[in-house]
Amino acid sequence: MKKPIVVVGSINLDLVVGAERIPRVGETVTGKSFNTFFGGKGANQAVAAAKLGYPVAMVGCVGTDAFGEQLHKGLRDAGVDTGAVRAVDGPSGVALITTSASGENNIVVVPGANQHLEPAMIERAAPLMEQAGMLLTQLEIPFDTVECLAQFAERNSIPLMLDPAPARGLPESLLRRLSWITPNETEIQELLKGRNVSDDDHYAAAQCLLALGARNVLLKIGSRGSLVAQQDGSKEMISAFPVDAVDTTAAGDAFNGGFAVGLMKGMNPVESARFASAVAAISVTRNGAQPSMPTLREVEQFIAEREVSAL
Repeated sequence: MKKPIVVVGSINLDLVVGAERIPRVGETVTGKSFNTFFGGKGANQAVAAAKLGYPVAMVGCVGTDAFGEQLHKGLRDAGVDTGAVRAVDGPSGVALITTSASGENNIVVVPGANQHLEPAMIERAAPLMEQAGMLLTQLEIPFDTVECLAQFAERNSIPLMLDPAPARGLPESLLRRLSWITPNETEIQELLKGRNVSDDDHYAAAQCLLALGARNVLLKIGSRGSLVAQQDGSKEMISAFPVDAVDTTAAGDAFNGGFAVGLMKGMNPVESARFASAVAAISVTRNGAQPSMPTLREVEQFIAEREVSAL
């Protein structure tokens, strides 16, 4: 029996405006579209893994507003085990997202119910999490909960992957408990603020994060691809698949979900990163966060087609 991936994280409703370009500070632009999508970095990663056909459970909170049951149902319909998703008094989390015609976005997140995902919930969900093959989390929930989860993972020898978003500095005590940390370029800068590392020297950035205690590092470098840096000292760059992006919302979440599934299916980290790159590439060709996540069949076909065209 497969050990499930368990995601501990945020569950949001995304309110998405499409415009020709993202407005500058103080500027008003006319939007072209408006949609609502299920989102939240935690829920996105859970759905990404579930749509790839891997068993996944979610630990999180939704509100008692009209959005709460919609969000809960959206996870269930995607195949996510929601037995540890709790409804708490108050509003659900929301994200206000503007996307441009070129596929860029900016995002403001209002935590809502997510701020009630407190350390006590980790203890209540312990029987579920003890069965996990891997734990995934992010920083859209209270930081002391993330630290509690890291201690739980270490105590139970369960690999923990942290997506350090939104960007912030992290204590070495947390980094040492991570099996994988997966920052993007903005998050790399925040993690290494005050250290003498050039913004474009990704190999040095990965080495610095390893030196600070992270066991393995996966740098997400947008259209340039990703860099896998392992505890044994090996480092390898994986090129991104070129596609025409329409919406980059949740591309990093698609990548993380895909990477976790790859590892759980027995791929090595480099193979998993290539698999995750395909998941993310497909996701950016579609609108929305969770609706953009591809199935395993779509990913396998996408990779096969590109392998044939490369011959």
